[in-house]
Amino acid sequence: MKETVKARWLNDLAFEAEVDGHKVYMDSSLEHGGKNTGPRPKPLMMVALAGCTGMDVAAILKKMRENVEELTVEVKGDVTEEHPKRFESMKVIFRVKGKGVNRKNVEKAVNLSKTKYCGISANYSEAFPINHEIIFDE
Repeated sequence: MKETVKARWLNDLAFEAEVDGHKVYMDSSLEHGGKNTGPRPKPLMMVALAGCTGMDVAAILKKMRENVEELTVEVKGDVTEEHPKRFESMKVIFRVKGKGVNRKNVEKAVNLSKTKYCGISANYSEAFPINHEIIFDE
């Protein structure tokens, strides 16, 4: 199986990519020569991780018939100061809300995503550590 995306240069530092039939715009900040018309590529790497692990956890909790009302996934990344500026670690914070949600099942779902299902996490964890936190909102 192969995955392919193409990014087409628009102008200055702006690019348009097509991903699964959806357009994604990227640009640089004003201070780096862009026009700030889209997100930067590095934060999109965090979006990929949040989406991948979030989809896993949501699907697993649904199969477990957990009454999850809200699920948010926040990713924080530490970036090196020197070039090439790269991630040196990430932290994934899951915030779960729902009446009677079994904490052990949420922990199991997060662990399954981390160790078995999320390909983004598997790729990134070979390059830098990824830590996880779960916050329960009653």
